[in-house]
Amino acid sequence: MAAGLPRFGVVTLPPRAEVRAAAADSILLAVACLISYWLTTGVLSLAYSVSPADDALGGLWAVLATVFLFRDSYNKSLAAAVSRMAATLVSFALCLAYLAFLPFHPWGLAILVGLSVLVTAVIGRPEDEITAGITTAVVMVAAKLSPLDTWRQPVLRLADTAIGVAVGLVAAWLGLRAVRPLVRPSSSQTLGEYAP
Repeated sequence: MAAGLPRFGVVTLPPRAEVRAAAADSILLAVACLISYWLTTGVLSLAYSVSPADDALGGLWAVLATVFLFRDSYNKSLAAAVSRMAATLVSFALCLAYLAFLPFHPWGLAILVGLSVLVTAVIGRPEDEITAGITTAVVMVAAKLSPLDTWRQPVLRLADTAIGVAVGLVAAWLGLRAVRPLVRPSSSQTLGEYAP
């Protein structure tokens, strides 16, 4: 029998306060993702749009950044924001330097992913290696899908990420300062980790 499971395999449900808090977090994250997607596909695309497909990719990328930041304390969300932006900036610099002069090529993709990992390690952020590699892969494949002015892809993905990070931080702050105290009054320990 697995440790922590009641006898006969009956699993007990979490207390109602935990379920209410989880439901509130889920709704808040869903709304934050909708806002990120809308800001990217509806507002940012008004300023510049490569194609509807690229706008949708930008919306996806903003939503992923928002989800990436949704943590159980504001300090953890803030640390995730720094991590996400650091990885994105590394990818931005490498991909922009490459795509300003060269078109997409599988070898270029592979080399840039490797360089993303190396650069994040060298600048002292080894915990961001995976995110930088993923971001670089997305930027490079987006450049293949939209081969006209490929140098714009790193700029667009940086903007998408910044929108997602900003929305995610606002949602994290609202969740911990406004929503959770209403559904879980005993969450003062988590709120105590907030640092303006």
